[in-house]
Amino acid sequence: MERATFGAGCFWGVELAFSNIQGVQSTRVGYLGGALENPSYEDVCTDKTGHAEVVDMEYDPAVVTFETLLAHFWELHDPTTLNRQGEDEGTQYRSAIFYHTSQQRLKAEESKQKQDETGGYASPIVTEITEASTFYPAEEYHQNYLKKRGLNACSVEQ
Repeated sequence: MERATFGAGCFWGVELAFSNIQGVQSTRVGYLGGALENPSYEDVCTDKTGHAEVVDMEYDPAVVTFETLLAHFWELHDPTTLNRQGEDEGTQYRSAIFYHTSQQRLKAEESKQKQDETGGYASPIVTEITEASTFYPAEEYHQNYLKKRGLNACSVEQ
């Protein structure tokens, strides 16, 4: 098993999308990339912790490649909006790939460059590619939030 961690806005919808990919064995939502240890959802919502809302997953590389996960990541959100996805605004909603290995870093950088070169976006991609640091799981009520409620989108109040 390998790990992948992505930030693409509200983590509820991102988790649901990745959990439906064959080869993704488990997903957890949480916070990563900031300075505050053991942040709460309320802390992260202040936009002062530096953490992004992320989905951390374990996947079987014999079933799904990191490149395939990257392709889904690009399709899930608008990587050209800085610190914003839809109505959600703040650094916690930034577009981010948190790599766990140097190979993931290289693949993420290549993928980002290819996305930029395709001309499919009106603006440049602002997705950050950063080494993964400590992942802090979100509170239990956030885990599999949409599945638990039989929902398939983030159009619910947080």
